[in-house]
Amino acid sequence: MSRPSVTFVTGNRHKVEEVQAILNDTITIQAKALDIVEVQGSLEEITREKCRTAAEIIGGPVLVEDSALEMSALNGMPGPYVKAFLDTIGNEGLLKLLDPFEDKSADAVCTAGYSSGPGEKPILFQGRLKGRIVPIRELSAFGFEPILEFEGETLAEMDDEKKNKISHRYQAMSKFGKWLLENRTESKSL
Repeated sequence: MSRPSVTFVTGNRHKVEEVQAILNDTITIQAKALDIVEVQGSLEEITREKCRTAAEIIGGPVLVEDSALEMSALNGMPGPYVKAFLDTIGNEGLLKLLDPFEDKSADAVCTAGYSSGPGEKPILFQGRLKGRIVPIRELSAFGFEPILEFEGETLAEMDDEKKNKISHRYQAMSKFGKWLLENRTESKSL
């Protein structure tokens, strides 16, 4: 049986590399950047709507992913809007937001969405990595990785192999990969 194929809708090459490394033997991934307007809402609502829209545009199976950074002291902010925060104030600004607070704990959350095609209900898979926010120790071109520490290392400091075995994205994509293997024979679109 040949490997199933899916279009991973993202313009972020770092995410493509990570997802390919995580799902390397499970699925064939073609990456495609689409300009999809994101709805306002919870991470799950955003991912679900992005997945529905992408499936309509692509006309076939799609995989989407959204990440959030939930800082405990800020009651879960910036949450799914972390990219907008990073684009405007950067990691340095996120650190300044936490300055007045003793609690530096934060969760990185990844919600992956899969749809087998237009009109099909998206299926969501979520991963969560509990860590803490620390001053930048190593630069990374990949979002909040330089400031999120897990067990003594920021995600930016970890080598790819280690990060791809523990990260929030790994957890979500592993759930997707497991689901895919279990449901592959039952789905015509795979």
